[in-house]
Amino acid sequence: MQISEVHYEDAVPIDGYGPGFFRVNGDVIHGGAIITATGARSWGGYDDVEAVLALKDKVDFILMGTGETMAPVNKEFRDAMEAAGIGVEPMASASACRTYNVLVSEGRRVAAVVLPL
Repeated sequence: MQISEVHYEDAVPIDGYGPGFFRVNGDVIHGGAIITATGARSWGGYDDVEAVLALKDKVDFILMGTGETMAPVNKEFRDAMEAAGIGVEPMASASACRTYNVLVSEGRRVAAVVLPL
């Protein structure tokens, strides 16, 4: 099997994650995070819906990292995303990070919106 290193020509990769943090492009974000191809910022959780709605014209869908394990997405948050036309794919935060890296390396318009482990 041949393994190739992934290159992120026009995207910011998630370098790592651990208990309570995400490392994105060398910077550490404590707590929740919104990560797109152009950058990353802290996220206040489901109550911070406006920060995610601001992605409306920049992404086709979000990978919703729900923490240590996959859990249902908060109903009010999901309803707001659907009303704005933003698809939501829930998964454990670790899975969301890995999936985000693969999709942005392919040039996909996606964001990882993740709760801490």
